[in-house]
Amino acid sequence: MASIFDGVEQGAPIEVFALNKGFLEDSCSDKVNLGVGAYRTEEGKPWVLPVVKKAEKAIIEDATLNHEYLPVLGLDTYSSAATGLLLGEDSIQIKNKNAFGVQTLSGTGALRLGAEFLAQVMGRRTFYYSNPTWENHQKVFLSAGFTDGHYYRYWDAQLRGIDFDGLISDLKKAPENSVIILHACAHNPTGSDPTKEQWVKIADVIEEKKLFPFFDSAYQGFASGDPVHDAFAVRYFVERGFELFCAQSFAKNFGLYNERIGNLTVVQRNPATTAAIQSRMTLLVRFMYSNPPAFGGRIVGKVLNNPELRQEWMESIKSMSSRINKMRTLLRNELEKLGTPGTWEHITNQIGMFSYTGLTEEQVKIMIEKYHIYLLASGRINMCGLNEKNVKYVANAIYESILATKP
Repeated sequence: MASIFDGVEQGAPIEVFALNKGFLEDSCSDKVNLGVGAYRTEEGKPWVLPVVKKAEKAIIEDATLNHEYLPVLGLDTYSSAATGLLLGEDSIQIKNKNAFGVQTLSGTGALRLGAEFLAQVMGRRTFYYSNPTWENHQKVFLSAGFTDGHYYRYWDAQLRGIDFDGLISDLKKAPENSVIILHACAHNPTGSDPTKEQWVKIADVIEEKKLFPFFDSAYQGFASGDPVHDAFAVRYFVERGFELFCAQSFAKNFGLYNERIGNLTVVQRNPATTAAIQSRMTLLVRFMYSNPPAFGGRIVGKVLNNPELRQEWMESIKSMSSRINKMRTLLRNELEKLGTPGTWEHITNQIGMFSYTGLTEEQVKIMIEKYHIYLLASGRINMCGLNEKNVKYVANAIYESILATKP
């Protein structure tokens, strides 16, 4: 008997999840997973932060808590703490009530809520994203109602760094009121961030062209080990008087990947507009997912609002970022020791979880099929997948894959 679903076509696999599936099914003892965007210990295992365990225990044992619905815009003690972490506890915009946060379904949910608001309420239709960027940026904005997506140049494959002149040139061509997606730190997938001086020039163009900055902050504290350092770009824009959105995620820096804990920080010039913005966001959230989950928000809120727990969290993010930086140094050293063709200083110049290695699709295919090392076709690798036991093996595989494809 025919089904109404007979005509549904198979959807394309999501690359990173397909890679992870391939890795899990691979029986090779030397296999390495450099694809999935999650932190791994030196033993290649997921890490539950000790401070998170403490917060979880305290929440579970708190007899005053229940499982009632949260407010539509989330847990205020959490969203206020998240906004404070982003902008600084002494932020003049927070003191003047020009900034507030909305709890969302991780960073993706924050992007979607912000995009929905800009498209459905503000009537914005044009957005710009870096080339390359996180694959969901385009899809989220188009799904939210934007119709005109453009990229601005970002990565120079020859330089293996930022094409800053191209970036500025493309932003100057953007029509007024365009929404510009900016990575706050640890650019995904390249790991290459603008310098402070370059951020100033980017802000100049956005101000001159009357564009709207929408930051994506998925790695605050996780990138450098210092949340203040990683928030520089957002705080600079806010100090200059920009109105903006910033999507925050606590997946990486708290290790809360499956709790989907995010925050949309809104910065406005006049606190009198707060009630109207919140009312429209309340309706958007209600229509999409009704209200957010409590547990992860309670964890982050408890940690950030408790000085002792917050200090312990700071030590954890320093530990994670330090291990990543150590792997960058080891990988670069091994590649250079082997005499691998090309230059490899970009490995240590980049920051955060990911490195845009410069490997071609053909070389990536060899890495996967011959060496059982799983990475994205773009050549992006997750530095957390490296450890002292496998870094030489990975470096040698890169060396051999490049030699095998030399003309």
